[in-house]
Amino acid sequence: MEVTTGVSALDTALVWGGAITILGGGGTALWRLIRAAMHLFRRTSQFLDDWYGEEGRPGVPARPGVMERVSGMEERLGHVWHEVYPNNGSSLRDAVDQANERLAMLCPDADPRPPQPTAPPAPPDDPASP
Repeated sequence: MEVTTGVSALDTALVWGGAITILGGGGTALWRLIRAAMHLFRRTSQFLDDWYGEEGRPGVPARPGVMERVSGMEERLGHVWHEVYPNNGSSLRDAVDQANERLAMLCPDADPRPPQPTAPPAPPDDPASP
């Protein structure tokens, strides 16, 4: 069933208008899809550049990748662990323990153990209290 207005010029204009609208809408949808894909590609490229690092260029210093940076952090963390745990006199922990021993010799009446925390009393409206 074909619907017409009875005016041939108006029918032609409506057909062309519909075709232009459909082509314009399809073109716009295709443009938005391409633009979103380009944005996703740029973001993925930036992520991969950050992950793998970048070589130095004239005027731009090199940037290490994620794995190289994590390796550096692990190395620095190893130095911290070395200082925090006792290891026969060369760590900060050993120096603090030695200072505590010397202080205990200077103040023999002081209790070297820290006071033990006591449990706070139960609130008055607590049904579990006696």
